[in-house]
Amino acid sequence: MEYKVGDIIKLKKKHPCGSFEWEILRVGADFRIKCLGCEHQVMVPRKLIEKNTKERKEMG
Repeated sequence: MEYKVGDIIKLKKKHPCGSFEWEILRVGADFRIKCLGCEHQVMVPRKLIEKNTKERKEMG
């Protein structure tokens, strides 16, 4: 799956705020993603994103 900055991804596990959806802010060996529920940002290794992505929506 090809990921781009601005895409919205739905992960298998929900964030403690209750949201499953995240916006991709940075792509590379690590991804910076932002929770769409509470706007918390985290850096996550690419391998975890690829393993845990359930669905991807292209935005932009």
